Amino acid sequence: MRWLAWLEEILIILLMAAMTLITFVQVVARYVFNYSFVWALELTGVLFAWLIFVGMSYGVRVGAHIGVDAGVKLLGPRAARVVGCVAALLCIGYALIVTWGAFQYVAKMYDVGILMEDIPIAQWIPRVILPAGFLLLALRFAQALWRLATGRATSLLADEAQDALKLRQDPLSAIPE
Repeated sequence: MRWLAWLEEILIILLMAAMTLITFVQVVARYVFNYSFVWALELTGVLFAWLIFVGMSYGVRVGAHIGVDAGVKLLGPRAARVVGCVAALLCIGYALIVTWGAFQYVAKMYDVGILMEDIPIAQWIPRVILPAGFLLLALRFAQALWRLATGRATSLLADEAQDALKLRQDPLSAIPE
């Protein structure tokens, strides 16, 4: 699955770079040349949506999502892992339900066949990220569940306090591998 992680990271980089470039060109065109690209805002919105949906799964993969874990920290390691497994199962279930709903939505958009407002492409094409993003999210939660179930991980959430202490002691230790 390293190729998927690589693809995820490259996609995030490209999406952010494209959004930045389009926005910069739009600002320069508007304020320097008094010209505006009508499609720039819509394309930036689509790219941002893609960034969000790819970023959700990336956040699960690298443990960047935050949550309230005060109650879980009161439990022992074994009970905390069990709670983490239950939480991961619930997240997988949620992601799969939304994947199915998103797939139905995209299928309806395909059947309707309308174009985007400012870009001459069918609306279903950029919306494909909805089921794809949630399916990728379900996969990442399944991987997290596997790490919890096999004992390779102790928690589903990141520990911000521990990360901050590591960063204070050694700034290079907080950089993910």
